[in-house]
Amino acid sequence: MPKLHPTLTAELQLSDGRKFSLPVYQSNLGYDAIGVESLQKEKLFTYDQGLTSTALCESSITYIDGDQGILLHRGYPIDELALRKSYLDVAYLLLNGELPNTEELDAFKKEISSHYMVNEQFTRLFQGFRRDSHPMAVMCAASSALAAFYHDILEDSQKSRDKTAIRLLAKMPTLAAMCYKYSIGRPFMYPQNNLSYAGNFLYMMFATPCEPYVVNPVLERAMDRIFTLHADHEQNASTSSVRSVASSGPNPFACIAAGIASLWGPAHGGANEACIKMLEEIGTVDRIPEFIARAKDKNDPFRLMGFGHRVYKNYDPRAKVMRETCHEVLKELGVTTPLLEVAMELERIALSDPYFIERKLYPNVDFYSGIILQAIGIPTSMFTVIFALARTVGWIANWKEMCEESLKIVRPRQIYTGYTERHIDK
Repeated sequence: MPKLHPTLTAELQLSDGRKFSLPVYQSNLGYDAIGVESLQKEKLFTYDQGLTSTALCESSITYIDGDQGILLHRGYPIDELALRKSYLDVAYLLLNGELPNTEELDAFKKEISSHYMVNEQFTRLFQGFRRDSHPMAVMCAASSALAAFYHDILEDSQKSRDKTAIRLLAKMPTLAAMCYKYSIGRPFMYPQNNLSYAGNFLYMMFATPCEPYVVNPVLERAMDRIFTLHADHEQNASTSSVRSVASSGPNPFACIAAGIASLWGPAHGGANEACIKMLEEIGTVDRIPEFIARAKDKNDPFRLMGFGHRVYKNYDPRAKVMRETCHEVLKELGVTTPLLEVAMELERIALSDPYFIERKLYPNVDFYSGIILQAIGIPTSMFTVIFALARTVGWIANWKEMCEESLKIVRPRQIYTGYTERHIDK
């Protein structure tokens, strides 16, 4: 990746008369950035709570324009990728920079399928958890435990990094399905190399040794799109967590475990789970007006989950594809429950009510993905696990990108607001 070179200079003048010249780095798309590293020598820090105005790194993987509702992976719009390519096409793109041709994709699929299996000792690892453990807690531990099985992969080479990427991408669906099967007391199902990536995951989730299981192609396509739409999303909390941990050079499986832990939060990966809980709280269609009124009341803490997005100030581009997929799934399954009826009525209101339209509070990807997963029969506790499974490739791509640069350990600073120096009384 080419190194940044300053194109302009920013002049900073403090009220005490001090002046500083700071380099300005140009982005191919989006905002330029002012380099502030030299301010430390002048005993100055910049303050940016939450790092929302700070460029943590330079990257060529994903670009987001929240105002315009744009999401690009290596330059390709997300809707084109989700509708015309598979998740493994997109995974190859994120990891290698270009979409694969037929031969490259076939080889990629074959290599991934050869690594679906996890060590048989993992079956005993799961037995150490309570059956009612949250699947994300188990997923965190299981992904971290992979480091104990692949402790010899810290070699700094392209070949080693590529092998690590394949192993992680292949084993995450197996671990995720094991989390689910363990929670319901059913036997683990071994992966099937003849199935697609999404089809294999559905098989491991829902098949049993008692009877044959045939993957529904509509659900398979829906799951593949869910994976694709969650594959990467620039420098969000979990991705920046992976980068921060990776900067100290630990085992890459531990870096991914850090991403999973960060993703767990309801403000991040747990949003679709929170959306379903909100629908359950509303309960029935006749109660929707009450909750809409509460959402419009500035003095009421109630929030409609699954509407609007922190990054997208326009329509979430992933939601357009997810909405179409959601209706395909509901039509295929022919399911109607009070929860789904509430969801569809809320969607209608959000797309027609001037209050929502003026504020651009459109249904987002979490709203639709939660409905799809619920309709398929996946419990809400597994929603974030599936998000983690999908996002793993984005974390790996960022990890690889970091490793190919000269690593500099992440070390943020602070504004100290505690006591000044004091001493213990004699």
